[in-house]
Amino acid sequence: MFRRKNSQSQQENGIAEQEVKVSELRAALGPLSGRSLKYCTDACLRRYLIARNWNVDKAKKMLEETLKWRATFKPEEICWDEVAHEGETGKVSRADFHDRSGRTVLILRPGKQNTTCAEDNIRHLVYLIENSILNLADGQEQMSWLIDFTGWGLSVNVPIKTARDCINILQNHYPERLAVALLYNPPRIFEAFWKVCFDFLLSIAAYLIFELTINSLISWPLFVGYTGDNQEDFMGLGEG
Repeated sequence: MFRRKNSQSQQENGIAEQEVKVSELRAALGPLSGRSLKYCTDACLRRYLIARNWNVDKAKKMLEETLKWRATFKPEEICWDEVAHEGETGKVSRADFHDRSGRTVLILRPGKQNTTCAEDNIRHLVYLIENSILNLADGQEQMSWLIDFTGWGLSVNVPIKTARDCINILQNHYPERLAVALLYNPPRIFEAFWKVCFDFLLSIAAYLIFELTINSLISWPLFVGYTGDNQEDFMGLGEG
């Protein structure tokens, strides 16, 4: 019982220290107004602090860059009509189901790429990220990604620069929003891109990113029905 009380006390102290950091970050940001004030909730500040290992100065710099980006890019003003042409093939969509943890699931299908305009591709993805965040369940702050490479090949034009720009936006302006990214049926040629973007993905995903091949004996419903805490159960390989 002593250990339990001691553990509880340490946990409470940790939470108190985090709240102090949140207050310090808010004070460091100074007066905010309009959309910046609405965006910078305590939960938001906490995500930026976590992304910068609770370093107030680094979190402040990161958050200020995001506020500048949002003021210029205006993600909350993107309308579906402006990006609907990007979604005609279903290359990126929000799933009509959640994962076992109640997270919104975003499905990306690079094999269904249908346009070449990098800016429109990015605006489409940002619109869906914002939409996914708005549809998170109460108390849930993260989403899951399923990336299905079925049909993807050299003839499908998805520039690495565009992909990296998308990852940079997620990394720098949506910290702690991606819980897990699951890659399904990635082709061998994808390995080169994987090496380029691996560090970026690891820095933005809260859990390991699993590389699944067509021979993994898994199906997406197993992902939705995930109840275990280890990789084998997550990939559907822990069942007899």
